Amino acid sequence: MRQLFILLLGLISSVWLRAENYPYRSDYLWVTVPNHADWLYKTGEEATVEVQFYKYGMPRDGVVEYAIGNDLLEADVEGTLKLKNGRGILKVGTARKPCFRDIRLKMTLDGTTYQHHVKIGFSPEKIAPYTQEPKDFWTFWQEGLKESSGYPLKFTKAPCPEFSNDKTDCYLVRFDLSRQHQTMYGLLMMPKKVKPGSHPVVLTPPGAGVKRIKEPNSRDYFQENGVIRLIMEIHGMNPLMPEQYFEDVRSAFDGRSKGYLYQGIDSRDHYYMKHVYLGMIRCIDFLTQLPEWDGRNIIVQGGSQGGALALITAALDPRVTLCVANHPALSDMAAAVEEGRTHGYPHFSKAEGFLTEQHLKTLPYFDVCCFAPYIKAKTYMTWGYNDNTCPPTTSFAVWNRLKCEKESLITPVNEHWTSDATNREQLTWILRNIK
Repeated sequence: MRQLFILLLGLISSVWLRAENYPYRSDYLWVTVPNHADWLYKTGEEATVEVQFYKYGMPRDGVVEYAIGNDLLEADVEGTLKLKNGRGILKVGTARKPCFRDIRLKMTLDGTTYQHHVKIGFSPEKIAPYTQEPKDFWTFWQEGLKESSGYPLKFTKAPCPEFSNDKTDCYLVRFDLSRQHQTMYGLLMMPKKVKPGSHPVVLTPPGAGVKRIKEPNSRDYFQENGVIRLIMEIHGMNPLMPEQYFEDVRSAFDGRSKGYLYQGIDSRDHYYMKHVYLGMIRCIDFLTQLPEWDGRNIIVQGGSQGGALALITAALDPRVTLCVANHPALSDMAAAVEEGRTHGYPHFSKAEGFLTEQHLKTLPYFDVCCFAPYIKAKTYMTWGYNDNTCPPTTSFAVWNRLKCEKESLITPVNEHWTSDATNREQLTWILRNIK
């Protein structure tokens, strides 16, 4: 127990700025220690969690209110736990079906209420998605690929000094993707002193939202190691434009950063994400035309929506040799229609009146769970259990559907973030697996 406590404290300090459970420069600290070190149990197995609370680094007594329910769902168990010397053992119970149980904690101390949560899994290797593959799923996408490839690849490429430095030459690329003049932008990050026929290429799709490409130089270690990286924007918006421009477009999507994910969903042919999925393949076309490409290694890598797009691109394009995905979004999206089911981002729900019969016909054609079995590239996935944006239930639903060679890095404490160390490990994995 003491070793795990020390490990948790070390992990907390390394990700302090990002973690939601552990606010930056906080006076308080929750520590939750499941009695299984990996936070996993078999169905029918009883679980306990030691709960600890510290303020100013000192253990504090109090009464913790707890609520326990399946991942993202309403609590079905509630109660209180008294802490003595800042500690208490919470009997969580068990689960009869494969799932994740979310233990939500709340304690009021000195007039302030503190909250925390931790999720534990029960036989997650047996989690299966609600979403089923339509009979004509693969035919639909092969027809889309054929139509898309019939349009000549058009792009412009211009130097981008804003993001060039002593490690990277950056170029702004604008893609014209279809006869409807749908466009995307990307930042091409080239290593200094590139050599023809010598460099692997990495396509990095974006996370969800209408936003600028965030900190394109934050992973210059790709270029330092001779890897060419194309960081994408999917909404046809020049990433060099002022932030106000992006705010205006967000407003056009009903004022929601994910509003585009609702656009055209009445039809699989007109759903917004169709041209996005097909556009990723055109990005691969572009990268394989670069004279600097080594002619062998094509990698897709991303997180959240970007993780979903990486997996989908790997499924649709057999040229992809490696796939790296963090906590993929767009996974088991329609599961909310079944009582007691955990559903994936963007969390369509019956309460919004959105999951109509027609929408439910469209969603499976765009769900990662349906693409997963078609991936042939070696795949590396990482996710955390405390994630409430892309919950672990849906990450396992995808992982369990993969038939390709695969590896995982599971970091239970993580919410919807990855540490810098995990991000660097992705490059290490890529370099270890390139041909």
